[in-house]
Amino acid sequence: MPKINFQLEERPYTAADAEWDEFVAQHPHGSILQTTNWARLKGRFGWKAHRVWMKKDGKLVAGAQVLYRTAFMGLVGIGYIPHGPLVDWQDEAQTAVLLNQIDQAAYDHHAGMVKIEPRLWQDEAPYWSKICRQYDLVTDTDSIQPPQTILVDLRPSLDDILARMKSKTRYNIRLSARKEVTVRQGTEKDIPAFIKLMQITGQRDGFSLHMPDYYKAVYEMLAPSGQLVLFIAEYEARPLAAIMISKLGATASYLYGASGNEARQRMPTYAVQWAAMQWAKEQGCHWYDLWGIPDAPEAELEANFMERHDGLWGVYRNKRGYGGLLKRTVGAADRVYNNLVYKLYKRKRGSGNQ
Repeated sequence: MPKINFQLEERPYTAADAEWDEFVAQHPHGSILQTTNWARLKGRFGWKAHRVWMKKDGKLVAGAQVLYRTAFMGLVGIGYIPHGPLVDWQDEAQTAVLLNQIDQAAYDHHAGMVKIEPRLWQDEAPYWSKICRQYDLVTDTDSIQPPQTILVDLRPSLDDILARMKSKTRYNIRLSARKEVTVRQGTEKDIPAFIKLMQITGQRDGFSLHMPDYYKAVYEMLAPSGQLVLFIAEYEARPLAAIMISKLGATASYLYGASGNEARQRMPTYAVQWAAMQWAKEQGCHWYDLWGIPDAPEAELEANFMERHDGLWGVYRNKRGYGGLLKRTVGAADRVYNNLVYKLYKRKRGSGNQ
């Protein structure tokens, strides 16, 4: 029978955690956002986590790590499953049982709704709309994680990976080397410099940031286990750009990135991305996930990326240059248990008060 393991908080790493993380890493739709350390990270910022899971012949076959937090003056809970559940959606029995367990857990947590965002590619899941109708999943809703991304295939040779990039991107990568930009792996001592670069980037490009303690916590929770690496691009020992890359299974993901205003003509952002891709390939990764571009068809993206700079449009111009594949997930869907709570949630999200 499926079981529920409540309140995954910051406690000693257990054999059950290791088993779960291995399951997530091997699952075709697995993500760093479903790992134990991600739950611990979110636990520092007001979330509580639990898992529901199913086993067959002693092995995990399906499950979900659900994050909960209170809303509306603490009167009700909201559940969220980032990049999950992990289930064979075409297995009707498995899907029905797992969703039932999620429902029961939501009831126990006094949740009025649970938002799911499976890392299930749209072009590989023509059955998704049928699943949503069958299980009353509301798809007319907002997304928390960007549903669309670019994946760079790391399996070819480095020369071939470069050849697939836009010519300007290749030029900028080589220019950064000629301009004597070097890239190294950072340590915890580099986190203040990373945060400073993030603040400069946010001010320059006009996007919101997490609190400084958040980036420090990301590093503290993920780096010791090898799930995250910090890369720093420098010139004459001065940090110019930095990125945090997560690694899980065959995928490395670009989580956070920043650059200063100094020596931008040396193209440090290109140097640091290329170094991260090379590292990921050396680690045996097949894919480099650039993590988030505007949710628009490719033709619209290509027609408008030079003029638009709002939202994720500002980063698309850079990310498109790396020659990856445009991929979109099926998007978010909501499991609603209390219609009043759901109306309040949609009103709050619609107002931008998130």
